[in-house]
Amino acid sequence: VEAGVVTLVRATTENPSFELNGALLSRSQVYVLKRRADAALDQLLSRAAAHMERGLPLSPEARQAMLALADGDGRYLLTMSVGLFDLPAVETLDVQGLAGVLQRRAPAYDKSREEHYNLISALHKSVRGSDPDAALYWLARMLNGGEDPLYLARRIVRMAVEDIGEADPLSILVANAAKDTYDFLGSPEGELALAQAVVHLATAPKSVGVYEAFKAARKAAYETGSLTPPAHIRNAPTKLMKSLGYGKGYQYDPDTPEGFSGANFFPDEMERRTFYKPKGEGHEEKVKARLERWAEMRARLAKDAAVDGAGD
Repeated sequence: VEAGVVTLVRATTENPSFELNGALLSRSQVYVLKRRADAALDQLLSRAAAHMERGLPLSPEARQAMLALADGDGRYLLTMSVGLFDLPAVETLDVQGLAGVLQRRAPAYDKSREEHYNLISALHKSVRGSDPDAALYWLARMLNGGEDPLYLARRIVRMAVEDIGEADPLSILVANAAKDTYDFLGSPEGELALAQAVVHLATAPKSVGVYEAFKAARKAAYETGSLTPPAHIRNAPTKLMKSLGYGKGYQYDPDTPEGFSGANFFPDEMERRTFYKPKGEGHEEKVKARLERWAEMRARLAKDAAVDGAGD
């Protein structure tokens, strides 16, 4: 192929990035054939009628329904038209008459290939983009295509923790309840629980505060290695551990005047870091205010401790 001895032409319904050898792909020109618009499909029918020298026995509504059945596939549209041209002389068919002649085509959907990932991406991004109508559409498309509802339930749970988090803590409960409801009811009744969860998540406030905080905390954990907890929060079940200072000076926060001690819970060798930074959406509005108040108290307590230390 590279030397030009062989000219290879290949057509595939799969994504060549996944299915074609990388070395061959790099030496090829890829053309993407997209689904045909209704206007192009209608032109195909007109050309077919001109070739057969007679029109299709369809009312305008039935012709439009036939275009919808083709779902952008010109080859399938022509296959249907051949069946209609082969009919003996009949009166003009309406939509119901056309349905009696043709069988409805199953939606184009491959549960293990590119279309699967395209549609689940569309569903997830519609929820993330707070569009319940689009989210319901993509959910219906996947269910109509034969997708495993429990796969969808798992992705819905992921959406709740990844894109909503503390902005609406109820979302994770709704998502898990939808999964349990589908387990209990099965199809088709259980699919309504998935739809309810999708609408709840799409209309919920969004936050990646916990998602980003956990990523930052994981990074810090890798960077700092095996630093031990400060002595005052170590467990001290034995006299020896107590003699080594384990648990000394620990304050039980619920018993403090404001329910907050301001103690340090990071390793002594590590400066305090802020991982969780809520933006104030939904439930996180109250959380943000509480964290800011605690930060002020922590700074004040640290200042007081420094003054007392200097006096000593």
